[in-house]
Formats: sequence, C-alpha cells, structure tokens
Amino acid sequence: MNRTQKIMLYRIFLSVVLLIIVVILPISGWARFFAFLIPYLVVGWDVIYKTVKHASKLDIFDENSLMFIATIGAFALNECAEAVMVVLLYQIGELFQDCASDFSRKSISSLMDIRPDYANLKRENGATEKVLPNEVGVGDIIVVKPGEKVPLDGVIKKGFSSVDTSSMTGESAPRVLEPGDEIVSGCVNMTGEKSSQKYTLHALLLLPCCWQFFQSYFLARILKFGLSAR
Repeated sequence: MNRTQKIMLYRIFLSVVLLIIVVILPISGWARFFAFLIPYLVVGWDVIYKTVKHASKLDIFDENSLMFIATIGAFALNECAEAVMVVLLYQIGELFQDCASDFSRKSISSLMDIRPDYANLKRENGATEKVLPNEVGVGDIIVVKPGEKVPLDGVIKKGFSSVDTSSMTGESAPRVLEPGDEIVSGCVNMTGEKSSQKYTLHALLLLPCCWQFFQSYFLARILKFGLSAR
C-alpha cells in the first residue's frame, strides 16, 4: 500500500470504532445525530469535498454526488447508522479498487521488463544487424543467440536449443525446440545444439509469423490484456 491508501485504511478503521461506540452509547435526539456525524466525516469528508468541487463545475452526476445524496437522505430519515455504513462501504470498495489497480500496474511493469528491445536481423549477405523489433517484416529471419530474449513470435528454421519460458508460462522446466517448432516472444534462448565433439551454441533462426506492428505477437497481447484490465 502507498501512503494515501494507508491513510484511508486508518480512517476506515477509526470510523468503524467510532460507529460502534456511538451505536452503544445511550443517546438520542440531536446528540445522537451529531455523534453519528463524527464517524461519517472521518471516513467521508473527501466524498463531500469532491461533491462540492464537481458541483461548482456543474458536474453533479458522478459517484461522489450520488453517494452524498444517499447519505443525506439517510440522515433525513433519521437512519444515521445506515448513512455512515453507506459511505464506509463505499470507501472500502474504493480502497480495494485502488489496491487492485496498483497490483495491475506492477504486473504490467514486470511484463515490460521482459520485453525485448532489439532483434538480430539476418541480412541476405549472411551478416546480422541489431534492429528494433518493429523493423522486422514477415519473412525476415532473425537470430537469437544463447542468453538472448526472443523478440518476436516465429517458427524455427535452423538450430536446436532449450528455451526458458518461465517468464511467459510459469513453467520451470526448459522447453527443447528444433526446426519447425513455433516459439513465442519473451522467452530466453538458453543453450545450443549438441555435436559429437562438444557443445556448440547455435543461434535460433526464426521466421516471424503473424507480425502486424506488435499487435499480433504473444507478449504484446499479454500487455494489452493487462492494460485493459486496469
């Protein structure tokens, strides 16, 4: 939780304690009304502030205004405890929503950390050049060296390797790939091909498929889903 969320949690806790005390106290009339105003203002003063602020801009049809009208109606009907409970439950819901939004932002940030920043594009003369992933077109061949992240979805054209897909799928066991297998962006090329003499680390040559300016590859779809969930 950040500082604002912690303050709101303390306000909710204090309001609950005050509400219980006021309900237990043997008071009636105006004393009871003003007593219930204390927990109401502790937890709901910002709702009143936002209502007045938006009303000054002729924006009265928002959730704060509706919540304020509902609680005023409850007070007018002498249902003071219900008025406090309404705003209390509203603030609890807002707190949960803020915490969920922060969690989503952190999850999206962690996904951005695994986003490849470049691709090794194989030219016609056999040389490789580092380019941005959005500069790779359909039918181009890219090289993923051992230890590098796969920048795009594709099909392996040459090379045998174990690939770490834990950041994408959560599976701890490496996935062994060979020519013809599909591979998704975001995973890491770990090893190379085993020869009869020694381990030789061969690059994975990928033929990007379903490429439409980051709209179609696997990692982009995850990021888009995370952003829409917010």
